[in-house]
Amino acid sequence: MNTVEKTTSKGAADTVADSLSVAIHEHRLAPGTKLGEDEIGEIFSVSRTIVRSALQSLAHQQLVDIQRNKGAFVARPSLREAREVFEARELLEPRTARSAAMHATPEDVDLLNLHIREEHDALAAADRGKALRLSGQFHIDIARIADQTTIAAFIEALIARSSLIIALYWRRQAALCESVAHHDLVSAIATGDGDRAEELMRSHLVDLHSALDLRDAPETAGSLRDVLQL
Repeated sequence: MNTVEKTTSKGAADTVADSLSVAIHEHRLAPGTKLGEDEIGEIFSVSRTIVRSALQSLAHQQLVDIQRNKGAFVARPSLREAREVFEARELLEPRTARSAAMHATPEDVDLLNLHIREEHDALAAADRGKALRLSGQFHIDIARIADQTTIAAFIEALIARSSLIIALYWRRQAALCESVAHHDLVSAIATGDGDRAEELMRSHLVDLHSALDLRDAPETAGSLRDVLQL
């Protein structure tokens, strides 16, 4: 394979991976869903080699589990992992919010406010999956604004797992609509109030954690073609 072919294949694999990632984060592909290589290849009109590359990329992000002789499945975090992920977020993100308040520019604040507006638009359109994905991106952007590269990478991985955990164990669907935590966080960050940003983030994550029902959830399945809408 020459350089041009390799570049083209990588671009195609990235496109497939990105589409599957969005579907997972928006809860259109549920944890435990089988990701058949042939079906995905047919949906995206790409080879199995490209599909395998995309699935390997998602496995690296811990969004997909690849099981020997069984295939690839949307990852299904255990109850123990669900607890550990949110406990880790409660340790890391409050301090990151404090740092973000110290480093945020007006452009950063504008970006966070844009996330909130888009989140509300998604809720108004009854697109809860998209709203949850945007909520996760809001937290990732706070970590980026904090200018803590290593910690931001940890937080991004934790939030990817959180999306799967919420899909499995979320029991208080109205909590997202009720919460004004994001508004208050942006206000604290915009005014450089690190103490308040830290406390608000801690309280927000505790509230999210309390909205989880950490008991076994039933498996769900659906058509890949219908979910990906291609």
